[in-house]
Amino acid sequence: MENQLLTLLIFAPLPAALLILALPDHRVKWFPWINLAGIILQSLLALVVFLQFEYEAGAFAGYIKQDWITISMGNLGMLSIDYHLGVDSISVLMVLLTGIVMLIGAISSFSIQHKRKGYFVLYALLSVNIMGCFVALDFFLFYLFFEFMLLPMYFLIGLWGGKRSAYASIKFFLYTLLGSVLILIVMIGLYLSTIDPVETSMLMGESTTVEEVQQLLQNGQLEERSMVRTFSIPAMADPNNTIPGSLLDVIDGQYFDRSHFRYWAFILLFIGFAIKLPMVPVHTWLPDAHVEAPTPISVVLAGILLKIGGYGFFRFCYGLFPEAAYEFGFIIGLLGVISIIYGGLNAMAQRDLKKLIAYSSVSHMGFVLLGLASLTEEGLLGAMFMMFSHGLTSSASFLVAGVIYDRTGDRLIENYSGLASQLPRFTFLVVVVFFASLGLPGFSGFVAELLTFLGAFASAGANSIIPQWLAILALAGLIISAAYYLWTIQRMFFGEYWIRSTVKDGVLNDLTRREWLMILPLALLMLLFGILPNLLIDPISEGLRVYLDFILEQGQLVFLGSKGF
Repeated sequence: MENQLLTLLIFAPLPAALLILALPDHRVKWFPWINLAGIILQSLLALVVFLQFEYEAGAFAGYIKQDWITISMGNLGMLSIDYHLGVDSISVLMVLLTGIVMLIGAISSFSIQHKRKGYFVLYALLSVNIMGCFVALDFFLFYLFFEFMLLPMYFLIGLWGGKRSAYASIKFFLYTLLGSVLILIVMIGLYLSTIDPVETSMLMGESTTVEEVQQLLQNGQLEERSMVRTFSIPAMADPNNTIPGSLLDVIDGQYFDRSHFRYWAFILLFIGFAIKLPMVPVHTWLPDAHVEAPTPISVVLAGILLKIGGYGFFRFCYGLFPEAAYEFGFIIGLLGVISIIYGGLNAMAQRDLKKLIAYSSVSHMGFVLLGLASLTEEGLLGAMFMMFSHGLTSSASFLVAGVIYDRTGDRLIENYSGLASQLPRFTFLVVVVFFASLGLPGFSGFVAELLTFLGAFASAGANSIIPQWLAILALAGLIISAAYYLWTIQRMFFGEYWIRSTVKDGVLNDLTRREWLMILPLALLMLLFGILPNLLIDPISEGLRVYLDFILEQGQLVFLGSKGF
């Protein structure tokens, strides 16, 4: 994989945004097509990255690391921020999913009819920053992408949303800003505690090796003015690069308890990404944001933005604090099960179709927490597969809600009956999407849930983090999800035809070509990855196995050491 491919992948939509800005307003009909061209290019590059991805132990595909900001801090050493990119088994599926979801969202965006220049510029910038989050290997660079992603989403909800869009956008921004502040605190602590051994060895002289630098550091013989502190995520994950006596020092495994910053750093980081997932009880921003957002933005929000929370758990929470997998594993699994059941029960109680789908997302993201907490290979695969599968099913579900809302201006489930007699093609796709969402065998959702439960039950015997009763309790989520999806299908699509809303020209039209083009590919992908799940599992399984071994080895070293074993 060529090194510059990831740079092209990130910034492919940017020329489209600049061109839209430069064009006069009377060329407004060109804007969605120009935006679509930029997103298509990014999606094709994402597919190339996925197809070319091959796992290599200790390596990142498409790896690129270039000096960006280097500042001499005098006796405090050097500050180093790098343009650092790479793809591994944790991020490659998210790269592919981003390409798919952003493309579907761009097609759906043709329905936007007002303030089109601003909308499509913001959409292109949103795509740049989402993709950047998944390939950045410098924590500072990740944080920039993460923050700049919030601003376009805030305006896209606030300016193009529904009647309460201002309230929903402010709530979204405040919640996610809180999460960002918590992540920032931990990022600064990690920076103050970590050196870049490669750049430090270069600063000390060509004759000094990386191993010698790490040895000097651990022996307390490395002068502070010779240290090059770094935001590099791979460097932060290696305990040999941690400065002795620093905030996040784990030497000798004696520092993971309530009296040490490392303990609280994990909690802050976990809450920061839990808000983004979102996890109960920090989920309340999501239903409002979904209900008020225009359909394309609901697609992007559910399909890919929520996955940044799950990705953060993999890359940062467990990747940088592996001992937390033992200390907090049961609590994380319990919070996952609570999200599964609570989100499902709330979905069942909703009258608004969009709110039902929003709460179902909370429920499905609980499976990600459960799989990750299990610390088993099946569980990690299930969590990763769930993030990908939910990206497809939730995107399609919000498109379905958008189709009916565009025709009637109404999303209340109780105001529809017998739609199958008037919209047979639409009904067929709705049934496929909802069955895939509830985990029917043959669809990707079933594979994700099966792997997650296999991991949860295996955890009871392997490492005793997830007790068997908790895994059994999570099974209730399957029954609840089947109930609210089947109930919705029955109420809206079968029985005698009746709708409360007034339909233009008195005719309720079936799917248009553009709507087919958006929903059908997602349905086919759900089926494809449900029948041939190894298309996604094979590229990432070995990398996740190595990741799990690292968590188990480093986590046991620190956690058991801190408990006096």
